[in-house]
Amino acid sequence: MLRRIAPALLTVLVVALGVTALAARPPQGIPQRTADFVVLAGIAGLRWDDVDPQSTPTLWRMAQDGSIGSLSVRSAHRPTCPVDGWLTVGAGSFAAWNGSRSVDGCPSAAVTVEQPDGIGANLPDQESVVQYNQQRLPWGAMPGSLSESVRCSVAVGPGAAVAAARPFGRVDRYASGLPADPRPLLGSCVLSIVDLGTVKGADPATRAEEARAADAELARVLAARPPRSLVLVAGISDTTQPARLHVAVADGPGWERGWLTSASTGRDGYLQLVDLAPTALAALGRPMPERLFLGRPAVSTGGRPADLAEAINAPANADREAAAQRSVSGVFFTLLAGVQVLLAVAILPLLRRARPHAGPAGPTPVSGRIVAVMELLLVAAALTVPAALLTDAVPWWRGEHPGWIFAGVTALLVAAGTAAVRFAPGYANTLGLLGAVAGLTTLVVGLDVLTGSRLQLNGVVGYSALQGGRYAGLSTVGLGVFLAGALVTGGWFAQRVHRGWRPAVMVAVGGLAVVVVGSPYLGADPVGAIALTAGVSVAAVISAGGWLTVSRLAWATMAALAVGIGFAVVDLRRPAAERGSLGRFLSALGDGTGGFAVHRSSTENFETLVNSPLTVLALTAGLLVWFALLQPWGGLMRLFGIYPAVRAALAGTVVAAVLGGVLDGAALDVMGAAAALVVPMAALASLRVLGHAADRTRPVAARSRANGADDDSGSGGVGPAGGGDGPTGGGGPLGAVHPRPIAGPPPGAPATVVHPVSDAAGERRGDADEPAEPTASGSTPDAAPTVPVPPRQVSRSSTEVAAS
Repeated sequence: MLRRIAPALLTVLVVALGVTALAARPPQGIPQRTADFVVLAGIAGLRWDDVDPQSTPTLWRMAQDGSIGSLSVRSAHRPTCPVDGWLTVGAGSFAAWNGSRSVDGCPSAAVTVEQPDGIGANLPDQESVVQYNQQRLPWGAMPGSLSESVRCSVAVGPGAAVAAARPFGRVDRYASGLPADPRPLLGSCVLSIVDLGTVKGADPATRAEEARAADAELARVLAARPPRSLVLVAGISDTTQPARLHVAVADGPGWERGWLTSASTGRDGYLQLVDLAPTALAALGRPMPERLFLGRPAVSTGGRPADLAEAINAPANADREAAAQRSVSGVFFTLLAGVQVLLAVAILPLLRRARPHAGPAGPTPVSGRIVAVMELLLVAAALTVPAALLTDAVPWWRGEHPGWIFAGVTALLVAAGTAAVRFAPGYANTLGLLGAVAGLTTLVVGLDVLTGSRLQLNGVVGYSALQGGRYAGLSTVGLGVFLAGALVTGGWFAQRVHRGWRPAVMVAVGGLAVVVVGSPYLGADPVGAIALTAGVSVAAVISAGGWLTVSRLAWATMAALAVGIGFAVVDLRRPAAERGSLGRFLSALGDGTGGFAVHRSSTENFETLVNSPLTVLALTAGLLVWFALLQPWGGLMRLFGIYPAVRAALAGTVVAAVLGGVLDGAALDVMGAAAALVVPMAALASLRVLGHAADRTRPVAARSRANGADDDSGSGGVGPAGGGDGPTGGGGPLGAVHPRPIAGPPPGAPATVVHPVSDAAGERRGDADEPAEPTASGSTPDAAPTVPVPPRQVSRSSTEVAAS
């Protein structure tokens, strides 16, 4: 009875863990009104490197008293040109200007602003811009949503006119520049948007001069600000390539001396450009538009250093790290894919010649030194991604040659990790080797997640704040290596227990991983948690043996669907502004705008598929597994037969990685990251089991299958050499001392076979291949007379015949 209901119980347990992890969310609270007026001042291209007490004294004092952060200026166009940034500010969503663009990617023509009267202005191109964003771009942004949410708005300068224009092109109050006395203009409407100029170029002297001019205009704005007002200063766009992080400062009641953050980033000190519009409305106490902004209202958090120079150094340092990450990341993953492809090619002849043959004819065995070197290279390849993650604990981006520094530190960490695995107590055991590499990887990524994912932010194997896609939790690569490491670690634990307990062990380890991935406090990846739930369910149902049948696959699918539906129900019950990505997507489906999300996901999948080096890695891994490792000479099927829990873990990894990548718009990137860990280890384990395919196990009287025990728990019996790996007892890397091969008796063996001695109780003593113990007189007991027989011919086992 228990055997029949076990799948259902396991499914309920996995679902409960998944929904619990996803449903718990950090308290966000309801934004309260803090101001009667909001002044949003934009300086295109302004970075924290441009801010100092000499060139920008006004902004320096404002940052001293207010809250600061790094601003990601992502828009619907890359790069974000000034006009794209201003349009995104007014839309509260990723938007872009239409029309032709110059070589640098920005519109070649200036924005046309008409002033038919002395009060407001019109933008004749606004109608076509709205149509372009609504019909051609995947975000469905509505330019002018911010101004439509207030009764009256003021724009100063052409950039501000783009942000303040309503969808039909009207600007309520407009001035081409600040008047001599800005007080009446800034106090005429609750919302004022001011264009303070542009800071561009790479020359420090030129940038300092332009920043000084913008700071002088900011001083006039602060002197004329209305009472009880919030002033937001933002570097609203890029002006040079590549993209950089920019300045964000908020000064007003309730914004004193803190870090700026929002629910869209989930990271203290980081803000998105799309957060400015909801921040202004929340400060004014105005409701959000019916079609929600993509951004979330900003808040001020504590923990900022008292010394402003030290505080500003943090966002400036983050900007430098993000810029260095962009140049190093692509090279790293290209080299990683290339190295793994070379290892895949190099291991093929070793697999062909790894298995000892029973007869005198056969390929020459591979040198033990060559195999040992290949094993170390495979371990190093599997540990490269976690080593690269640890490298970001070192400020390599501050050096003159950051790429070489990163490469050197990563190489040292890979060497250290490989040495730790090599000299670990379980290295001679195939199962122990798998557990050591998987456990080390899971530990590295898991500790980073538990401590706030600091190494993944702007890290080479993490995510970049410049991309504006993710700021906290697990990255795409981190998800791949973590789920693979967690499932293989679960398989290692499960293989060491009784068969009946293996599904429970897989659920326990996998369920903990689901919590880490899905919790908003930790991995913050609900899609990854749902995918991992499916992988854990697959691994659990086949960990005790057997194939992935339709019914078992159905249980796994039901578990993933149950977690997804359960979280969706919980998420939809929250207020609209507090919903997660899944709840917002379902809400969009309900109001007819879900097509934008589907289009974005499919576009992201395609672009990632054709542009990412991890696609090459995933495809190479698939080819190696299918055309080599799964062949009779490849050894992987033999590994699966010896360790069914490991087979279950690898099957669950494939399911979770494929689902996680496709559902998260990452195509094969999650699978590629998982393959970077799993495939080298699978190839190494296949070499190990092939090297011991001809070993013979000596029968043991005490070995039985009593109480449902089986012989694939990893001990593998007691072999002649005392090994403990696999069914033959042979353990350790190829080239180690092996037990006697099955081709026949050893040289000099007697041509007699001594039958075992039986005691009075009939218990067998000794093995069939051992001579009886002599008596004190030197003769054998009468109960066991020596009978001459011909030498025994040992035949190959059926498993070996099938594998050859």
